[in-house]
Amino acid sequence: MIPIDIAIAGCGPAGLAAALLLARDGHRVTIFERFETPQPVGSGLMLQPTGLAVLHRLELGHALIARGAPIAHLFGQNARQRTVLDVHYAALRRDGAFGVGIHRATLFDVLHAAAIAAEIPIETGKSLCATELHGSKRWLRFDDDSRSGPFDLVVDALGTRTPLAPPTGRSLAYGALWASLDCPPELGFRRDALEQRYRRASVMAGVLPIGTPPLANGPQIAFFWSLRADRRGQWQSAGLDAWKREVSTLWPATAPLLDQIDTPDRLTFAAYAHRTLPRPAEAAMIHIGDAWHSASPQLGQGANMALLDAYALSQGLRAEQDVGDALAHAVALRRRHVLLYQGMSSLFTPVYQSDSHLIPFIRDTIVGPLSKIWPATWIQAAMVSGLIGNPLSPLGLGR
Repeated sequence: MIPIDIAIAGCGPAGLAAALLLARDGHRVTIFERFETPQPVGSGLMLQPTGLAVLHRLELGHALIARGAPIAHLFGQNARQRTVLDVHYAALRRDGAFGVGIHRATLFDVLHAAAIAAEIPIETGKSLCATELHGSKRWLRFDDDSRSGPFDLVVDALGTRTPLAPPTGRSLAYGALWASLDCPPELGFRRDALEQRYRRASVMAGVLPIGTPPLANGPQIAFFWSLRADRRGQWQSAGLDAWKREVSTLWPATAPLLDQIDTPDRLTFAAYAHRTLPRPAEAAMIHIGDAWHSASPQLGQGANMALLDAYALSQGLRAEQDVGDALAHAVALRRRHVLLYQGMSSLFTPVYQSDSHLIPFIRDTIVGPLSKIWPATWIQAAMVSGLIGNPLSPLGLGR
């Protein structure tokens, strides 16, 4: 396709990756961001082989691996110290199959620096409220009633609460408290594993090595604790000491981490939603990442799926001469994988985040032991890595 004018709404991983990919193909790209200073939101995440494949194409993969923490193993036990999650990337028998624990600020820092180096314009302080279609082009409309345009294409990367898409989906009952904490030398956790502890399905705690984030003095760990959104007030009223006792009872090894949480302000509550737009593309506009599909982070796929969406968009624009055809092409490249992981998230979220007593009993007594036997070992690793459904080959990212 000949170069076109593209507006990208949102300066998160999806927006920055899309901007880099499309600018490299010669398109005239401008990013619009509501914050005066672009900044990441959240704590730790895991880059999977899927997201890393896109980052390698951007020549940023090695930099992110170096600044994060390579993860080879996911391990979880219930309150009785029975192993119910035991996933090894080695079960994939695939070169370069591993995850990377990383702080969102590190991912943002690397992508944002690349966008600045590429001289991609970023207009800040632009709170977008709508777009207006005039003929085949779109204008952006902001909260202060100013406008910008026209653009041949608007890429909506504004996340779950995007104002550019119709409301859909549902809020999930469970969210999580997050903190990024220093990793003391004596801490008794593996440096190459995501570890979790569960009490039934109503309580889940986890620690994830995330390398050294920007402005940190050394390696850190992301700590998270699941919490029902409607019980957050209860948690606040009970006080920090009562919560620390609960965490320590379930998982004594977390004591050096809990010692760093001296005020509730050290913890950030994240709420989650499950939504899937039935029509992610419309005239001169496409929704990518969480603006198209969001789910519980239980499968850890959000940022990785967004990176795949951005790459699919670049492929669609390369393959077609008409913008509408290009967007349809991009959606076709991703739809099957998106629906597959949205379905798996709906299926597996209650296993780890729900008030059920029966589901975790089945998980701990039947599914847990069976999951150690092939081919379950491969299936689990393929699910966690994002490789179920073979998403890389259609994008030309496979081996």
